[in-house]
Amino acid sequence: MRVFTAIVAIACSPLCAADWPMFRGPNAAGVSDEKNLPVEFGKGKNMVWRTPLPPGHSSPVLAGDSIFLTAVEDERLFTICLDRQTGRVKWRREAPRPRKEELHKSNNPASPSAVSDGTNAYVFFTDFGLLAYGPDGNELWRQPLGPFNNPMGMGASPVLAGDLLLLILDQESGSYFTALDKKTGKERWRVDRSDYTRGFSTPVLYQPDDGPLQAIIAGSYRLTSYEVATGKPVWWVGGLTWQLKPTPVMADGMIFVQGWAGGSDTGQQEFVEPFEDALKRLDKNGDGRIAKDEVTDPKMLKDWNSLDLDRDSALNERDWSLYRSRRQAQNAIIGIKLGGKGDMTEKNTVWRYFKSLPNVPSPLWYDGVLYMLKEGGILTSFDPKTGDVLKQGRLTGALGLYFASPVGADGKVYVVSEEGKAVVLKAGGEWEILAVNDLGEGAHATPAIADGRMYLRTHQALYCFANAQ
Repeated sequence: MRVFTAIVAIACSPLCAADWPMFRGPNAAGVSDEKNLPVEFGKGKNMVWRTPLPPGHSSPVLAGDSIFLTAVEDERLFTICLDRQTGRVKWRREAPRPRKEELHKSNNPASPSAVSDGTNAYVFFTDFGLLAYGPDGNELWRQPLGPFNNPMGMGASPVLAGDLLLLILDQESGSYFTALDKKTGKERWRVDRSDYTRGFSTPVLYQPDDGPLQAIIAGSYRLTSYEVATGKPVWWVGGLTWQLKPTPVMADGMIFVQGWAGGSDTGQQEFVEPFEDALKRLDKNGDGRIAKDEVTDPKMLKDWNSLDLDRDSALNERDWSLYRSRRQAQNAIIGIKLGGKGDMTEKNTVWRYFKSLPNVPSPLWYDGVLYMLKEGGILTSFDPKTGDVLKQGRLTGALGLYFASPVGADGKVYVVSEEGKAVVLKAGGEWEILAVNDLGEGAHATPAIADGRMYLRTHQALYCFANAQ
């Protein structure tokens, strides 16, 4: 994993090797070198400690001697810092909440995960913006952002790249990518992304052999790589679906992008006429827009709220253009070569697979195998070079919904269902179930691995599990 190793060195210094400094660990890869991790665990079994916490979907972030999480309690937003060894709460700080934005029922006001540089913690709340805290919980700065136009609520987590804090804010209108000075919270640059609609995928960092550090974002219809220092787009690949939730993973010179969105499975694509033709047919009052009462198509009327992106009660040229793109989009997991200049769609797209696609969990590349986890406990393993399926099967005993992403370590893959079934798999193309551990508490957060321990957040608590010494 040459690319991954280089990114850890660039983006995570001066963190220690055992830190898990952001959503899904170093560069959101979900992979750890830790050994001797437990196979069987639960309340009273290989449990080091359990700390009750308010609910939140953010995943645990580990840096130095601390664990950082966000939560919501009594309609109030909090950042919470725990002691890494004991689980003791060291401090909690309330964030302002000037508004309560629209959320999907599966989302939460504390969904994005924190990120840490080893000393300070940086958090993002949909209902406020960004805040930075020092090691003692002292507020370093705050940067209000929003409000946002996303009917599902925001979901991407912030990312650190040197002295820059990166945040992607894709939404139905007003999408942008921004970099802030991590010391002051002041904006260094902002890139307009008005061609992108709602998105929830966290950026990953890529260091090419012959150029500056880049940040790659999976957004609606396109994967784009930006120069971190300036925000300048460097290369991009088309062919993505219209709504991206999972975060991509990189390995061996490739990036794997997974996307599923309603209405875009294979065979559901349809041609939509150009805007100028639609105006001639539907624009009865001649104002250059298409009002809701001018539409007769029952399907369009049913989907009106997702077509009228800027919510001005009429479809303009941007609304219609993105509607056309949406009706042509196709769900897939795609293997893409890294790098290049400009449009690399034809040159970099290596393979595509269209079946059994998950909604939320990110893919996992671990020890030469690519994994994909779908609702109903359907796990697929791939040859990442070709996209050939190695094995597909159900996780017997854990067939529910999945929001947490799989992680890999110690020759094992760990996955956690929404109902709190933690499945441990023997890693490999012909993966095998080793254990199904019932935590008895629901879970949305992705586990963290460090110190020979697994840190797992449920809707009620944060657990630390390890093999008995």
